[in-house]
Amino acid sequence: MEQVLDRLHAVFHETFQDDDIVLTRATTAADVDGWDSLMHVSLMLNVEAGFGIRFTSTEVAVLNSVGELLDLIRSKKGGAP
Repeated sequence: MEQVLDRLHAVFHETFQDDDIVLTRATTAADVDGWDSLMHVSLMLNVEAGFGIRFTSTEVAVLNSVGELLDLIRSKKGGAP
């Protein structure tokens, strides 16, 4: 799980151009400066590219926190750490 979180941190830092972002499972868009609907699309595209996975629009629409995103990434990667 830690490897996935580390990689996700890197994607967030690159997407938002902010190395000070610290993610927890409870982190939401309201906790990250600039995380609006447009940035959400960019973030999801960057997560897909960074992890070599694809999300459906339904999967993205129901995400409420970084923890849920981590769980989704892990499920797409077959439970890999």
